[in-house]
Amino acid sequence: MDSLKVFEEKIAYAIEKIKSLKEEKAALERRIVELETIIKQKDAEIENLNEDKFKIKGQIEDLVRELDNIQIQ
Repeated sequence: MDSLKVFEEKIAYAIEKIKSLKEEKAALERRIVELETIIKQKDAEIENLNEDKFKIKGQIEDLVRELDNIQIQ
């Protein structure tokens, strides 16, 4: 009889542990989705900053060419 009680306790513990692990897994999966969203946003920000950098670089190069033309004349 005692061995049956011990077996029931082990099963109950295992069930609780499984529930706990499933909840933890679900929470981690939600966090992964949140972090993937943040990464996508940051990637978009980086892309926008790179585009801005190339535009500014082009504007500076244009200004330098204009200055060179002024000095030549």
